[in-house]
Amino acid sequence: MSARPTPPANRSRTIHYQVPEADKTRLFERTGLEQLRAMAEGRIAAPPISSHIGLEFVAVTDGDVVMTAQPDESHYNPIGSVHGGFFATVLDSVCGCAVHSTLPAGVGYTSLEIKVSFLRPITAETGAVTAHGWVTRRGKSVAFADAEIRDAEGRVLATASSTCLIIYPGGAVPDSRPGPANQ
Repeated sequence: MSARPTPPANRSRTIHYQVPEADKTRLFERTGLEQLRAMAEGRIAAPPISSHIGLEFVAVTDGDVVMTAQPDESHYNPIGSVHGGFFATVLDSVCGCAVHSTLPAGVGYTSLEIKVSFLRPITAETGAVTAHGWVTRRGKSVAFADAEIRDAEGRVLATASSTCLIIYPGGAVPDSRPGPANQ
């Protein structure tokens, strides 16, 4: 009879996060840049997803955002490296926040699509990673952003390009085309 392998040690992880603002209208009283800077400074709660991946702001300017994230074993896939969803979440966050930083008060956004290229694996030993996202073009109804994740040595681990829909109050998109409706 063969010996049974010793099962791996169990580990646990407790996640602490602040309850998101229940009154969504209060979130949109500020410009996107003001909202993100308030989060970066801890004056308003970061989204709960940030707690799951250790996502923190490093820098927030108009159309440009830098964040760090902390991968660990709880993010692993079956082959022993960080799941692609971790990469995608970090890249979607930094692209979306770069777009958000360009928006006036009362205007929101949502991701329409994101394309992620995985260039190198991430493991718990990789340590904190840095994500940089920047707006490449912003129109009235759609914005485009690019992003990358780098390790502490500056190696690019993943890249992304994203398209975001800009959402106006009541769903209206400002129209500056000449015509009877705009005269």
